[in-house]
Amino acid sequence: MLSGPESAKANARRLRRDMSLPEVLLWQALRKRPDGAKFRRQHPAGIYVLDFYCDELRLAVEVDGEAHGRGDRPARDKVRDAWLETQGVTVLRVPAVDVLRDLDAVVGGIVARVRALR
Repeated sequence: MLSGPESAKANARRLRRDMSLPEVLLWQALRKRPDGAKFRRQHPAGIYVLDFYCDELRLAVEVDGEAHGRGDRPARDKVRDAWLETQGVTVLRVPAVDVLRDLDAVVGGIVARVRALR
């Protein structure tokens, strides 16, 4: 199982309490194990915390808010995704606005990725 240092675990616990609205909405759907995939929320992975993670498929789902497109954030996300790839983790990035607009379509996309990884 992908894990992280104690500092990442503590950060993950804090983030579970402070989830954004799109994360809460997506968690309500993912906790029902769509297509049999078990996801964890705010899961530590190295120095990072993944929004949602399915260990069986090594699939991370990241909900990207508006801030992910500004400043140095795109470059930081690229470094993070590259590190996760070296760990055998596939990263699926979902815009937060898509979660708010059409949650069913987002979950459908995640299920399609789950099926492709099986």
